[in-house]
Amino acid sequence: MIVVFGSINIDLVTQVERLPGAGETVLGPSYAVHPGGKGANQALAARRAGAEVALIGATGRDGFGEEALSLLAADGVDLSHVARVDAPTGAAFIAIDRQGANQIIVAAGANAEARPDALQRLPLGPQDILLLQREVPEEACLEAARLMKQAGGRVILNLAPAGPPSPMLLAFVDILIVNEHEALVLAETLGWAEREPDAIAQRLDGERGIAGVATLGAAGVVSWQGGTRQRLEAPRVTVVDTVAAGDSFTGAFAAALAAGDDLARALQQGLAAGSLACTQAGAQPSIPRATEIAALADRSFPQMR
Repeated sequence: MIVVFGSINIDLVTQVERLPGAGETVLGPSYAVHPGGKGANQALAARRAGAEVALIGATGRDGFGEEALSLLAADGVDLSHVARVDAPTGAAFIAIDRQGANQIIVAAGANAEARPDALQRLPLGPQDILLLQREVPEEACLEAARLMKQAGGRVILNLAPAGPPSPMLLAFVDILIVNEHEALVLAETLGWAEREPDAIAQRLDGERGIAGVATLGAAGVVSWQGGTRQRLEAPRVTVVDTVAAGDSFTGAFAAALAAGDDLARALQQGLAAGSLACTQAGAQPSIPRATEIAALADRSFPQMR
């Protein structure tokens, strides 16, 4: 089973001709409302990729609360451990330009009150994976990681949104997933001179014993685990928007590991899922399903089947 401890948001998305600069206002023709949040997105991505998934987090008692959980419920994610609190449901305000690039502002709301206590009530074991991000309080993530490690399971941290992880949290992490910007933040936090994601992932593996996975956008992914480097190019797709591409990668990657796949196959599955997410608009509506992921992975990496 994959346990996701993370954020649950409602996304308000608008298309713009170009993204605004500081102090600038740009106009969009309309906006759409979608379920989102990195925790919820990754939970849905792992579930659609075929994993058994439980989500632990918090929503408000407002009108957005049930809507934020609607697609997760429809796909069978276990939501019995999601708390309803008096704070407003978390929200993300997303602008997307005509090339598919985005700017995102996240208001934490109920996510600031998320607690990992439900992990103590789950029958966890070595076969289980905890998936973490950075849209809920770090001290709560630290407690969640401690509980999973006590049960003998694995911990995956997606260092998103970018920010310095605490040394205590890193001590519990088995696999760390970063994009190019997050890799730089990690290196600066650790006092490393490296600036290339490849070199940062290698040092993370070599010095910390943490498998490093660096996503490189359209250029694919590079990873280091146990001194072994994996480098894969991303499948070519027509990009509509890149919202939830990283979450789709992370969820599908975790689902493949939970199914017993090795790191190389998990990277393929993650790349296929992240690429497919770029071909549709929105966060959770764009997250692909297992059959689509497998088909694209098999076409894109036939030599590695």
